[in-house]
Amino acid sequence: MAAPPLGRLVLTHLLVALFGMGSWAAVNGIWVELPVVVKELPEGWSLPSYLSVLVALGNLGLLLVTLWRRLARGKGEQVPIRVVQGLGIVGTGLLASLWNHVAPVAGKPYSVAFLTLAFVLALACCASNVTFLPFLSHLPPPFLRSFFLGQGLSALLPCVLALGQGVGRLECLHVPANGTTGPPIEVSPINFPERFSATTFFWVLTALLGTSAAAFQGLLLLLPSPTSEPTTGTGLRVETPGTEEEEEEASPLQEPPGQVAGIVSSPDPKAHQLFSSRSACLLGLLAVTNALTNGVLPAVQSFSCLPYGRLAYHLAVVLGSCANPLACFLAMAVLCRSLAGLCGLSLLGMLLGSYLMTLAALSPCPPLVGTSAGVVLVVLSWVLCAGTFSYIKVAISSMLHSGGRPALLAAGVAIQVGSLLGAVAMFPPTSIYRVFRSGKDCVDQCGP
Repeated sequence: MAAPPLGRLVLTHLLVALFGMGSWAAVNGIWVELPVVVKELPEGWSLPSYLSVLVALGNLGLLLVTLWRRLARGKGEQVPIRVVQGLGIVGTGLLASLWNHVAPVAGKPYSVAFLTLAFVLALACCASNVTFLPFLSHLPPPFLRSFFLGQGLSALLPCVLALGQGVGRLECLHVPANGTTGPPIEVSPINFPERFSATTFFWVLTALLGTSAAAFQGLLLLLPSPTSEPTTGTGLRVETPGTEEEEEEASPLQEPPGQVAGIVSSPDPKAHQLFSSRSACLLGLLAVTNALTNGVLPAVQSFSCLPYGRLAYHLAVVLGSCANPLACFLAMAVLCRSLAGLCGLSLLGMLLGSYLMTLAALSPCPPLVGTSAGVVLVVLSWVLCAGTFSYIKVAISSMLHSGGRPALLAAGVAIQVGSLLGAVAMFPPTSIYRVFRSGKDCVDQCGP
């Protein structure tokens, strides 16, 4: 079978990555913009707890997608994908205009517009994992890795945009106490204004989601329809069970055909993938990985990093987001297909996560606070933890790809269920019982 033209192959990888970028960009963008919007919204710093609940409730999107599949059998993924993308674009566009509008509820002011639109965007993002992933069953496995690279960009690009905005710029100034002219005996935190407003931030986010939707339309134009016969000219055709080995030969970025043939050895690949003990272990590992990366660890990131300074926190967020795309690039070159190897990597990630949880539990006075070594260790731990779990997620999804659309749908459900359980598990200790304690800007709480 002839290999596809290099330009067409690169273009398809680019479109798939941009398509994946739109999956969680909206909710990730809201999270990184919280330090700006809390200054004007009446909920103040209780707003993150509201947002956590709304994102958890956004998993109702899974039920809506399930209902759609029941009522519209055989309609494919295009309609729900377009609905998800439309909700994202319209929601962020309205958020840009209405985020600071306040309305009274039971006699108290609430940011009704912000919270309502955040819930709509959470519905769309949660539904993306069970609509976007099944669509990728029509493409060879390497494009799945490009999709996860794009998902990494959905976290990285809003972080970079927020850093360019100047979120969290702070300087500690010595000022006289009680306005006197005596020696400076107090240290006051001075917050610098952002370079551009939250409204501009949300409009740029809307443009990113529009780019993702345009990339999906470009994919539909570039690839044959799912009902068309396989073609030999592009190598980017829609797959059917039993043809994956031939497709592996068509793409220069694929693994050797023998490896794939060893995986798809059953006459019924879908049943083999979905109902074997191996696939159950893979789905369970995928759920646990996403519970940690999307629920447990993000809830304590500020507690583990901020004692070392805002620079450490920003470096951990941005470089941790960079680790996701880098892990996807690594998976394109070297893909671990061993269950024992993936379990070993998971153990490494859990050890790093345990270290970060320990730092959060000891906040605001963790070990090596106030030293450069402490900053390096916490940032490096976040980067390695994020990269390890991202690689595991890509590797497992690539292995499940041979099971076709049902296997990728199961992977999407595992990702969402794991993320939901992780978020629900961390809500009581962080928002109700206040197990983790935060420090104060410009105040040394660890001195003698």
